[in-house]
Amino acid sequence: MRRVVSTLRPIVVVMGVSGVGKTTVASALADALGWPFQEGDDLHTPGNIAKMSAGEPLTDADRIPWLDRIGAWMDERAAAGEAGIVTCSALRRAYRDRLRSGRPQVRFLHLTADPSVVRRRVGSRQHHFMPSSLVESQLEALEPLQSDEPGVEVRSSGTTEEMVTKALDALGESVR
Repeated sequence: MRRVVSTLRPIVVVMGVSGVGKTTVASALADALGWPFQEGDDLHTPGNIAKMSAGEPLTDADRIPWLDRIGAWMDERAAAGEAGIVTCSALRRAYRDRLRSGRPQVRFLHLTADPSVVRRRVGSRQHHFMPSSLVESQLEALEPLQSDEPGVEVRSSGTTEEMVTKALDALGESVR
């Protein structure tokens, strides 16, 4: 019997509610692994940014073009034979299913934190379009990873270096 070995490089979607540390952890993880990194917020449409800046939660219809842009970035990595790391709240199962549809190399790293920590972090951020008033809607919308989804959950606590170590261990990756 011939054994088939996948040549697909992993693409990790660092997910969770706003303020959980997605950008910090994903960027540091990408640096540690030498993988390309994409900040998912940079792929939002101008309309989405304006809506969130005004304190309005996005609808599923608002998110579809954004999720598809993230998917296109992942497809570019796969076509180039590259691994990659991208941030995306990916709050609902349906969003994660859309992101991984036809992409067997996608894995999720779900960062979690106590809601009071998240509220404090978002409230103290400067120069970000996501107001703290939207944290509650994200917490309400969050559907945690299910056992049949490819991914792991990691508590967002400690230093960035500690978080990267926890993420590497949970994902089964090692620094090259």
